[in-house]
Amino acid sequence: MGKASLLLVLGFSTLFMMMGYNSNSVSNYAVENMVDYHTKTMAHNIAVSGANLAANEIFFDNNWTKGYSNLPFHNGTLDVNVEILDVFQNIRKLTVTGNYRGTTKNVEVILQPSSFSKFAYYSESEGKNIWWTNNDTVWGPFHTQDRLRSYRHPVFMGKASSRKKLVYYQSKKKDAPLFLGGYEKGVDLPIPMDGVANVNLAAKDDGMLFKGQDTVYLTFANDSLKYRFSYGANDTTVLLSSVAPNGVIFADNMTIRLKGTVSGQYSLGCSGTIYLDDDIVYETDPRVNPNSSDLLGIIATNEVLITDNLPNHSDINIHASIYCENGGFGADNYSSRPPSGDIKLLGGIIQHIRRPVGTFGKSGIKSGFSKNYYYDERLMLASPPMFPNTGSFEIVSWFE
Repeated sequence: MGKASLLLVLGFSTLFMMMGYNSNSVSNYAVENMVDYHTKTMAHNIAVSGANLAANEIFFDNNWTKGYSNLPFHNGTLDVNVEILDVFQNIRKLTVTGNYRGTTKNVEVILQPSSFSKFAYYSESEGKNIWWTNNDTVWGPFHTQDRLRSYRHPVFMGKASSRKKLVYYQSKKKDAPLFLGGYEKGVDLPIPMDGVANVNLAAKDDGMLFKGQDTVYLTFANDSLKYRFSYGANDTTVLLSSVAPNGVIFADNMTIRLKGTVSGQYSLGCSGTIYLDDDIVYETDPRVNPNSSDLLGIIATNEVLITDNLPNHSDINIHASIYCENGGFGADNYSSRPPSGDIKLLGGIIQHIRRPVGTFGKSGIKSGFSKNYYYDERLMLASPPMFPNTGSFEIVSWFE
């Protein structure tokens, strides 16, 4: 009996000793895991804070490339390296390392200049008596430096902003716009005065430059471009990937007459006026195939005008983001041309001053066009090559 009791006591003692050892081991592991988690979390937080500090420096100073080296931060240190990935487009990469008690964590951020091509509609001046009405719906981001004049509840599907105040035709109750993406007043975002000049520089560097003529007739033929300098001349055809590797085409102090089908990503600039002689469309319509990579910027110092000619008297299809630095987008002879159907635009309009495209009466179109504008949502992230930017940066990727 006594021997059995002794064995029982020894068995329980051994069992409790093992349980105590395991309990102590679990406690030690828990403490170690907590310390390890805290260390990694602190290193990660330091890296994220460093990325935000560096991004803030770039937002306030577009030329900031200094970075940080071994900067003390929250009982650790951080390092930031700024790398320019694309000199012309000023795309930058931040590589940030957070260090805390021997543990490091990295964050990579890519920033690029915010492009005006992201706007479905932008204007410096809305004219003295042009109103947004209940027949108007704007898809995508909207901004005007002028007053936003509203009549009978126009609809703005994306974020809308204006520098000057919102004006109602009669009263807020009768005329207030429907801002489905939000509205902000007092936003100052002027159009740059060197946007077209920068496109010219890019064309001189590694693009295609026309100069020394009055007019150039351009026809996009998928991956090629046909051009001539007079109405009856024969076309010269070139492969765009060979003559404009950076995707930029420019006519210096000339008029452009434009039409065709675009395959690829290009910006067409002009320090004059661009006339749209017929449809200018993508080979692959992104509304049909979302994988389309075709993209076009039409960029002019003065005007972009729809030519008053026979092909444009029965609709016109335009696939592009249009930018007019000193002028606007409109219809040539808008008040005297015959009723011409619809402007079927896929893209956006950025212009110094809003131009008319037609005249209207109680019975409908009296002259010119109705508007059928569809925002190309790819422009929220993508931009045609060297399209003028807003002067500020935006984050396009953040990898932790």
